[in-house]
Amino acid sequence: MADTSQHSENNGNIIPKWFTIVAVLALVWNLMGVMAFVMQMMMTPEMIAELPQAEQALYASIPLWATIAFACAVFGGALGALALVMKKSLAQSLLMLSLAGVATQMFHSFIISNSFEVFGPGGAIMPAMVVIIAIALVRLVNKAKESGWIN
Repeated sequence: MADTSQHSENNGNIIPKWFTIVAVLALVWNLMGVMAFVMQMMMTPEMIAELPQAEQALYASIPLWATIAFACAVFGGALGALALVMKKSLAQSLLMLSLAGVATQMFHSFIISNSFEVFGPGGAIMPAMVVIIAIALVRLVNKAKESGWIN
């Protein structure tokens, strides 16, 4: 029978092997979010001018607080996932910050702005995945802390 767990170096609790795999996948996912943020921040006026008029209006109407929420979502998520890989309890605070950023960003996108009207129902698929994964990561880090997998 194969060993499906590993011992934590610090507290002797058994950490399932899947935990590290999920933590690494979470890091990759959140690094993709960081890339999306950087790409959005680096958009030149010329690049925005090439977008359809409705998308140009969306970009022009993004308030600073929504951009800050986006930054908290992606950088909090990436740093939280890195802390999760390293089995550090700081992951909990960082992933909760990320979830708060995601919630704030989605509030702006779907309640305040008309992004749903601009992108249609298909435009809700990726944001729904972002919300689901952010919630799942907070649940995972809470479970990891309760189980003594992180310290």
